[in-house]
Amino acid sequence: MKLTAAVFLVIIISWAANSALSIRFPDPISENPDVTADQILRTAVFALGSFWRSEAAFGCLDGVVRTAVGYAGGSKSSPEYRSLGDHAECVQIEYDPRIINFRQLLDVFWISHDARQVFGQGPDVGNQYRSIIFTNGTEESRFAAISKEREQTRLKNSVVTTQIQQRGTFYPAEPEHQKFELKRNPFLLQLIGNLPEEELERSSLATRLNGYAAELCPPRLQRQIDAKIKDILRKGWPILREV
Repeated sequence: MKLTAAVFLVIIISWAANSALSIRFPDPISENPDVTADQILRTAVFALGSFWRSEAAFGCLDGVVRTAVGYAGGSKSSPEYRSLGDHAECVQIEYDPRIINFRQLLDVFWISHDARQVFGQGPDVGNQYRSIIFTNGTEESRFAAISKEREQTRLKNSVVTTQIQQRGTFYPAEPEHQKFELKRNPFLLQLIGNLPEEELERSSLATRLNGYAAELCPPRLQRQIDAKIKDILRKGWPILREV
């Protein structure tokens, strides 16, 4: 169970103060997405190393509605985790353009990995970990090229290896890879009502908590979620509906 030190301390104190405390874990709670709101969403796809961490990097951004991990950039049909072919591990981001734009997502892309590394990130080495910006047309291609040039200028003598490609088919990864950081924390899964897999993958709340579990949310949001969890523990009724 991965919680911040403050929240973990609250759990210990609560149990010590009342040994009879019994937290009731609820039945699954279904989310009802707003179909009308979904109609205005845009999609971005990036490859920046292992998709477990990449997905969490975008989860806490204001305007990001949901994320998913998968495979793109290659020619193999129906790739799988153990049989990717020439695809890269990617994160797909659905976002509200009224709140966040593609250029801001690019900023997060650059700061979330080392674009100088060739076919890998840190200990992860291989073609599937290469750096790619996928675009859906002229405007995004221009923004991607400008941002790459700016990154190259910033890094001076280093070579930015990031590719810019036209977005093709995005193949969603297997369920066990979705919201990976969140799934490493069963306590948080219980707090949101043990959503079925298909609902967890589409959940905006799970998307944000995936970033929280990886400790990648801005400090203000991390503290806000900490406070909500403390309140739930105090009341003994663990249903976290929003953050």
